[in-house]
Amino acid sequence: MPVEFLGIAATADGTETTASTTAAFDRDYTLKLARAHEEHDWDRVLFAYGSGSPDPAPAAAFIASRLDRLQILLAHRPNVSYPTFAAKTFATLDRISDGRLTVHFITGGNDHEQQREGDFLTKDERYDRTREYIRIVKKAWTSREPFDHEGTHYRFKDFVSDVFPVQEPRPGVSFGGSSEAAYAAGGAEADIYCLWGEPLARTAEQIERVLEAAKQAGRADAPRIQVAFRPIIAPTEELAWEKAHRTVAAIKARREGGDLIRRGRPAGTGPENAGSQRLLEIAEAGERYDRALWTPTAAATGGAGNSNALVGTPETVAQALLDYYDLGVDILSARGYHLVDDAIDFGRYVIPIVREEVARRDAARAAAEAAAEAERAGRAEHDRHQLIAAQA
Repeated sequence: MPVEFLGIAATADGTETTASTTAAFDRDYTLKLARAHEEHDWDRVLFAYGSGSPDPAPAAAFIASRLDRLQILLAHRPNVSYPTFAAKTFATLDRISDGRLTVHFITGGNDHEQQREGDFLTKDERYDRTREYIRIVKKAWTSREPFDHEGTHYRFKDFVSDVFPVQEPRPGVSFGGSSEAAYAAGGAEADIYCLWGEPLARTAEQIERVLEAAKQAGRADAPRIQVAFRPIIAPTEELAWEKAHRTVAAIKARREGGDLIRRGRPAGTGPENAGSQRLLEIAEAGERYDRALWTPTAAATGGAGNSNALVGTPETVAQALLDYYDLGVDILSARGYHLVDDAIDFGRYVIPIVREEVARRDAARAAAEAAAEAERAGRAEHDRHQLIAAQA
């Protein structure tokens, strides 16, 4: 199966290791970073969402109108707008981008962050709302006739949109999470299910949970799987590990200096969401896993989002990513700590190795399947001749 690469579409240059030197939305930097991805063979970039961050939808429209190939993954929280309004926004953006949009629906794993924008539902209520929201958006994208809706969280009558997406039947829906509620919601509704990078065995377990949830929801298909990492690469293993330790030192220095990175929850509190809790649990159990997974970056950020690293040469990191591909992961998300430079380096040195090896494996698999089919056909023909001879 083909492999895809997802990067980040930041609107400012700050990361966990360095304070921003730009405005929260800097046009030139936003375009520079997106162009670095498009010019170095990335497939799409994520426009993330935060309660105080620039609105990702117009930022995505800005990039879509200036770049021709790069696809867009737009993060959206259901609490910030009515689903019919959101459906029109997404359809318009799909028109602007000529069919390059996927929407990533965020249920919200932190009460404090959700309450900043007036969302006081419980976690379970939020998941229930998200499922209802996604279903409404899907119907608004595809229904040419007015329809009514009366659900737990939304109620309206006689809605029909005048704007429809370019993509048929609709843009893709992306979803993530590591709780039972997340598996159930995403398994039922998502085209892409997103996970944070964990050890291979634990990732395999999560994939199985997602596939089982899709089956329980009555789906004949299943979501594609995406896994996210923070690659730290250098020309040699020694240099890569030196770079990794400098990265963690920089993260810790920012935290110890009072420059809070994890703004989504009050200082001194632990994560509420299952994904971050899993990252901290894994970090506590060990620093290094499998071929290249390294957890101190996650521990240093308090389990903040995509924060487990893959450390090594481009060849080592590429092989580590291929290990996840072999589990059934076909969308690989990566984001460095110096966004533009790391996007360029990853695109130059890692992506070509992975794409070439995936193409080789796919060709070998296709050849093996063709040979097996030819052998089956040959046996069937032999059996047919044997039957004719016996009857003669």
